[in-house]
Amino acid sequence: MAEIDEGDIILKLDDVTKVYSGIVAVKHANLSLRRGAVNVLVGENGAGKSTLMRMIAGVEKPSLGRILLEGKEVEFNSPADAQKHGIGMVFQELNLFGNLSVAENIFATREIIRGIRGIDHKAQVEKANHFLDKLDAGISAETMVEDLPIGQQQLVEIAKAISLDTRILILDEPTSALSAAEVDILFKVIGELKAQGVAIVYISHRLEELMRIGDYITVLRDGQITGQAMVKDIDTKWIVRSMIGSDAKDFAKSVDHKLGAEAFRAEEISLPRKTGGLAVDHLSISVRAGEVLGIYGLMGAGRSEFFECVIGQHPHSTGKVFVAGKEIVARDTPTRIKRGLALIPEDRQREGLVQVLSIAANLTLASLEKLTRFGFHIRGDREQGAIRDAIRDLSIKAPNPDFDVTSMSGGNQQKVVIGKALMTNPKVLLMDEPSRGIDVGAKADVFRTMRRLAGEGLAILFSTSDLEEVMALSDRIAVMSNGRITKIFDRAEATEELIVQAASEGHKSTREIA
Repeated sequence: MAEIDEGDIILKLDDVTKVYSGIVAVKHANLSLRRGAVNVLVGENGAGKSTLMRMIAGVEKPSLGRILLEGKEVEFNSPADAQKHGIGMVFQELNLFGNLSVAENIFATREIIRGIRGIDHKAQVEKANHFLDKLDAGISAETMVEDLPIGQQQLVEIAKAISLDTRILILDEPTSALSAAEVDILFKVIGELKAQGVAIVYISHRLEELMRIGDYITVLRDGQITGQAMVKDIDTKWIVRSMIGSDAKDFAKSVDHKLGAEAFRAEEISLPRKTGGLAVDHLSISVRAGEVLGIYGLMGAGRSEFFECVIGQHPHSTGKVFVAGKEIVARDTPTRIKRGLALIPEDRQREGLVQVLSIAANLTLASLEKLTRFGFHIRGDREQGAIRDAIRDLSIKAPNPDFDVTSMSGGNQQKVVIGKALMTNPKVLLMDEPSRGIDVGAKADVFRTMRRLAGEGLAILFSTSDLEEVMALSDRIAVMSNGRITKIFDRAEATEELIVQAASEGHKSTREIA
């Protein structure tokens, strides 16, 4: 790697270490961020990426070492303190107020005041719309955040960050819920910010994105920096080797097994939108025991809403759901779980975990009935064994199951959500974007688990907007657009081109039943 002019460097982490409750999250890290460049940070979940960035953003303080800004040592006591120094961060787990409008979220804590009249809401909406238009977000600043799908909420976070006039902008998994078109727009905005001399820090697990957008790359493994290079000098194999110490495993390889009888069937599922029309439009599909059905679609296609209808989160939805040939008439979620359905939601923080509880408590939360006797909860050998098995089977990095679930990295939290669902012994597993925010190694664990469970006879429906993922994992692929299934392919006949074409056919599609 060529020598870099020291004048390019805006911020340095000098021999920084961070320790939590005796666990070393980051160890003697030296990192330089360069102006007018995309500084890519990559590593497996738990490698220390987010910890490093949280120190730069003022959320955490280093246990040892120094932060140098423009060559001078600085100490950030809070995120607001870091913001005053021109540092903004878009967190992987969204940090928005659902009960406030988009404009109110963008200007939270720095409202536009009009003299004694208080907050100038009109000015806030106008300015917020300007930032949203930059992102081609298709969102009105007056919309309530809770009414937006998670992908558009992510765009609001990004609009908020660029509104701060930052010198250093940290983007932690910014594209995890964005469609391909939205990613293109984000990359265009990043290009404009680079041209203005902004230092971008970009954390992602999507290696092809990193190669496309990055200028400099830093790889972390187990809290230590294991590789630094200019992106133009390396390839994705170099990244994977630096991340996990070997080439990527072939997680996609399926083990052939015979499919069983029909395990799940949905008939004419429909869900009205608040704004009119149908979010799910007379959708019918069936899945056999041991089959992995991938549901591919772009943001807004209705994949999450379909899963929510099946698990009983929308009592006003219509249509029928069958498990093992028997209709589930009850429309409440607990009954549907008892009848063999389980859902791993897209938004693990809000819907998948209880953040004030421990790792162990979160794992057993949905299966407490099986761990009680005479109505009393007994945390005995059976429960301890179930927790141990889940941690082992999913390769969850949990030094102590009694630690808070929030002490773990995002990918390990996702594994806890999956473990919790599996503890209910479902017949049908619904997985909404199961690899969102998960790194190469963790994806391998999750995908191997999916194939193993299918081999044991579980019917799996998983949704994704990742073409490579749906092609690699699915026995069949159902393509959704505008609430409908536009096409169903056997894996052998599917091509990326056919899938993308089907995903854009929502307005003229005919309904298909598997």
